[in-house]
Amino acid sequence: MTQSKKKAEFDQFDFDDLAKLYMKKTTTEKSIEGIYSVSHLIVKKGKGFLSSVEREKVINRKENYGTVVIFSDEGTSARDYFEVPLSGNRQLSYSIRGEFSKASEGNILVYKHFEPRQKVLNYTFTYDESKDLLEGVRTENNGNSVVTYTLTYIKLFPKTQGAVPEK
Repeated sequence: MTQSKKKAEFDQFDFDDLAKLYMKKTTTEKSIEGIYSVSHLIVKKGKGFLSSVEREKVINRKENYGTVVIFSDEGTSARDYFEVPLSGNRQLSYSIRGEFSKASEGNILVYKHFEPRQKVLNYTFTYDESKDLLEGVRTENNGNSVVTYTLTYIKLFPKTQGAVPEK
């Protein structure tokens, strides 16, 4: 016996569709708002045991491992933008996993990424509007080595005027 799928009598939207609809609004202010693909790179730099030569090693690299939406926040909070991850499955609610605050310079942003158990990771981001690209860096000192974490966000939607439109 096969079960037939019931077709909804109303138009259906998921969170991705609503985010795209929101991003289509017209605004005159330059904004980082959009849907982004996220990649990361972790590099460890340091001297080996009983060595004077500094070495650099790629610890981890993931290309396009996640998709996030960045919305502007015009509320009463100190943040200028907040980040919500998109996932393939439907959820009843979506958690804010990060927040961006503008620094005094035009294209510099401070990013706080929220991890489980109230851990907060801070990154310094730059925004390249012509390439629709956000790039953030965070460093940690671990004894005799320095670990550098780099996040790269490539805008998928909406594209700038010179970019090829999405189909």
